[in-house]
Amino acid sequence: MSVNATSFRENLLFTHRGISGPAALQLSSYWQPGQTIAVNLLPDMDARDLLLGYKNNSAKSLLRNLLSQQLSKSLVLELQNLYWQDHAEKPMAEIPDAALFDVASHLSDWQLKPSGTEGYRTAEVTLCGVNTDHLSSKTMECKTQPGLFFVGEVMDVTGHLGGYNFQWAWASGYAAGQSV
Repeated sequence: MSVNATSFRENLLFTHRGISGPAALQLSSYWQPGQTIAVNLLPDMDARDLLLGYKNNSAKSLLRNLLSQQLSKSLVLELQNLYWQDHAEKPMAEIPDAALFDVASHLSDWQLKPSGTEGYRTAEVTLCGVNTDHLSSKTMECKTQPGLFFVGEVMDVTGHLGGYNFQWAWASGYAAGQSV
């Protein structure tokens, strides 16, 4: 999953409200409203080779049944409705290569334009906050207001998922506590 030059290769979850999971959560720190994200549904495979292999080795099978070996059946059915509805009931041997290449391009570079985020209600981490230029890096004390300290996510510090944000909260809290 990628936006601009930033990409994450982690699990992706499709929910009733949109996409989630580690890849989407990581990418959300780099995505801006209105931007399109790219999703590679088969990152370990060449989608064109896979589909041509299906056509050569499983000529009588339906594309949805074959792709369901790699992706969830419900996702494959949604993709079928979007990208090969005219060929849904045709065996692989009858689907033109050009149509398979079109499907392959969507599988390896699916362009999605999120309508937004869930906001603070479900946020794992947040961006922005108190500018760290205004704080002592040793004590977390405000440079212009002695005795005022900031720690954790209230500051403009964001790390990747995996405990880094917790570690920052604990470390900055410890630094501030030691200086009082």
